[in-house]
Amino acid sequence: MRLRLGMHQRRRLVLTSFFLSRGSPQKDRKRSDQMDEMQEPRIGHADRQGLELQELTNAMVRLYKELFGRGPTKARTNYAGPDTLVATIENSLTAAERKMLELDEHQRVREIRMFFQHASEAEFTGTVEEITGRKVWAFVSGMDTHRDVASEVFYLEPVASV
Repeated sequence: MRLRLGMHQRRRLVLTSFFLSRGSPQKDRKRSDQMDEMQEPRIGHADRQGLELQELTNAMVRLYKELFGRGPTKARTNYAGPDTLVATIENSLTAAERKMLELDEHQRVREIRMFFQHASEAEFTGTVEEITGRKVWAFVSGMDTHRDVASEVFYLEPVASV
């Protein structure tokens, strides 16, 4: 049975794991059993963004595995500016796609991948929106079949200034 957690439950679990991995508290800080009231752990923007990017990368790997039948062996996600996410996926070609490439059918493999990406757009954009809490206004996908490198680019609506 697979447990499905909501966005806030996953973030809380990730944050809890993150802080448990940091070791024991410093001497001058109160231990958790000495705290007067329940306090939320505080993390900086860079840590929060790093956790978000890791969650996005894991989600892309999972989607590739579910949608294409094979997950990549290497993946990473980065911000390219404040409102653009780029997921780089490596070594994701299926056995059938590799066989087609042996027959020099690169264009056909790219077309099939593009078709599947278009058909699965809602899954990709919905996942990114759930994790980031931001609306995706454009999604672009591409692949270099010679190097087995794919990219998923998500354009996010800008965050309103306060």
